[in-house]
Amino acid sequence: MSGPASGRRSFSHAYGDVELVTRTGPASWRGSLRLLHLGLLQVASEETDAVEVVRTTRDTTADGRTHLFARLQLHGSALVFQDGRRARLRPGSLVFYDAGRPFSVVLPEAQRARVLMVPRTLLRLSEAELRRITAKVVGDTPDSPAALLLPLLDGLVRELDAVAPPAREDLARAVVDLLAALAAARSSGTEAAGAGPAAGTGQAAMLDRIKATIDARLAEPELSPGVLAAEHGISLRYLHKLFQEGGTTVGGWIRRRRLEACRAELGRPSAADRTIAAVAARWGFASPTHFSHAFRKAYGLSPAQYRGQRHGA
Repeated sequence: MSGPASGRRSFSHAYGDVELVTRTGPASWRGSLRLLHLGLLQVASEETDAVEVVRTTRDTTADGRTHLFARLQLHGSALVFQDGRRARLRPGSLVFYDAGRPFSVVLPEAQRARVLMVPRTLLRLSEAELRRITAKVVGDTPDSPAALLLPLLDGLVRELDAVAPPAREDLARAVVDLLAALAAARSSGTEAAGAGPAAGTGQAAMLDRIKATIDARLAEPELSPGVLAAEHGISLRYLHKLFQEGGTTVGGWIRRRRLEACRAELGRPSAADRTIAAVAARWGFASPTHFSHAFRKAYGLSPAQYRGQRHGA
């Protein structure tokens, strides 16, 4: 697209009603936006010259859009303003902002970004918690669980372009789960290194933090309840209690997330040259035989049969 008028139409189609404010002459401004619909998840791939994207109170009232946006900056910088706060993004950083309230995204230079859009209800946060996470950089502490999850999120989003449509649903669910974990960590204020139980806001926040750690460390075969309890400064008994109240076990949850990661990878054409044993090992299964048994029990097919179906064999 060329020119702010064309850009405004494309951006408003993706994000809800917005205005574009350029610093150069309208004729010279360039930008592109590609939108991918994956059920409840939408992904916008954005590349623009310098511009400001503004959503006013009038815009929010006019279209009623209530999605939460997660902006993953790929190239160049960005400033996101909402709820009286400002977040400065650099390549590799992420920020949440809410379509249901006014915001401004200032792009001072040529830039590229991906904007993930999900209904707010999928993040399982209250209105007050949602307001706490907007315009705050996620994962700004290098050793926080959120910082560990960001490369995984970026990798999953990039895979969405490469996989066949049937496999995209699995990836989309994984992306939404990661966004929920990142939002919970940002809401509970637990991204600082060494944050312990006192930094949380109850059992739900602690459980979300533990699940975020599990997702970040799935590939480690030695991941265990003892490792998780020590990392989060809680007793094994309390750890097991948290998962039991959710109707599962620690080991069961780890196994489920590993199986979901393996299933998603087996469905990707880009991973077709990897052996099933290599896929299993990559996601923390030490025994290929154990992996095959667990996969068949969970999905009713062997890993080879599932891969054959996905690839049309």
